[in-house]
Amino acid sequence: MSFLKFKYFLSSLIYSLLFAFVANSYMLVRRLPLSLVVLVPVFLLANLLAGAKSYSSKNIKLKVCYRGTLLLTSLFLSVILSVGYHIIFALVTIMDIKATLGWSLLYCFIVHFIVFWNGIICVYLSSTQLGIKIRVLGVVFSMVPVVNLILLIVIIRTTAKECFFELEKEELNEKRKAEELCKTKYPILLVHGVFFRDSKKINYWGRIPGELEKNGATIFYGNQSSAASVVNCGAQLKERIEEVLRETGAEKVNIIAHSKGGLDSRWALTKLGMAPYVASLTTINTPHHGCLFADYLLNYVPKKVQDKVAGTYNLALKKIGEPNPSFFAAVNNLTDSYCKTFNKEVPDPEGVYCQSVGSVMPQSGGGQFPLNLSYMFVKMFDGYNDGLVGEPSFHWGERYMLLKPQKRRGISHADVIDLNRQNIDGFDVREFYVKLVRDLKERGF
Repeated sequence: MSFLKFKYFLSSLIYSLLFAFVANSYMLVRRLPLSLVVLVPVFLLANLLAGAKSYSSKNIKLKVCYRGTLLLTSLFLSVILSVGYHIIFALVTIMDIKATLGWSLLYCFIVHFIVFWNGIICVYLSSTQLGIKIRVLGVVFSMVPVVNLILLIVIIRTTAKECFFELEKEELNEKRKAEELCKTKYPILLVHGVFFRDSKKINYWGRIPGELEKNGATIFYGNQSSAASVVNCGAQLKERIEEVLRETGAEKVNIIAHSKGGLDSRWALTKLGMAPYVASLTTINTPHHGCLFADYLLNYVPKKVQDKVAGTYNLALKKIGEPNPSFFAAVNNLTDSYCKTFNKEVPDPEGVYCQSVGSVMPQSGGGQFPLNLSYMFVKMFDGYNDGLVGEPSFHWGERYMLLKPQKRRGISHADVIDLNRQNIDGFDVREFYVKLVRDLKERGF
């Protein structure tokens, strides 16, 4: 057990004893009402300051999540102690047992009710790993005996695991901060995939850019169109590369591109003369050899349905600032037939270190919605896949890395860029990118 976990469990035990004492102090208050002058302030301070000295972190959300988790753990232990106390209380109380026991139980319930909602609100507002389903069930069954305790255990396990993981990551980054593992010679340009835009409010790359910057990296974004042809997006990337070079004074950039962004980047390098200004190109789950599934959709889905979907998407993109979105142009450039032509016309760029990364899901339930649904359809045409692209299509460049799932939970097209901000057992997406960029640094890029 790490020292961090030891402090957590010790704090939980201390707070649980405190809450249990307050929750079961009805007889004390009844005989000595002035005891409330001490009990109430102590109880409120314990709720406000839980875990304040147990850790050090500048992340406010993490602090709140830790505090809430500590409160809920203490509550769980306190409830167990309180049940035992009231069983004994009921056995030894002879006179006025119903009234006395009833008031004591009500008093105990009120105390735990306050602690519960204090802790629940904290973790609900701050946890990244608690899903919507658990949040809803936790509220709906909060007053249902036994079921609420089972859900409480699930919530505590989830948020405690999250807190330990994030705090240990903070400690790791602090220890290696001086090493600047990701301080590459050239800045990093992150290029997004299809149907998304780079946004300051909701980062396409999740927690990855922040982790790289903590380890010394200089990050920029591609800012190309969400839905446009490879030709148009490639032209936009050419302008973006030139802009980054002017801004930084660097001679080159390192590109890390996801999905269709890899094809956009290859076009910019080979067809638009950007290869001399790019040190390395790393593609992440890019369909270099296309998707037969995309061919099927375009050939067999009724034209009216396609037009409806495309029209709705294009209209939505225009409303949020996309000048000329083209759903069909983007999807057509992901087909098997298009990529066969693309690979003949766009050879690998000379003088650029090229590598590719791919990931797969072991089964349809190996990822989050909607990729867990699309997995089986894609598998019919492209074999094992990440929910959108078949594994054989990822292969490209001098080096290829396949990220295999450690358990039933796979690594989907979205997981590989931390789009869902979900911690996956056996795969630390942020640490993977730290190692990826560190390797670029060691290669002199």
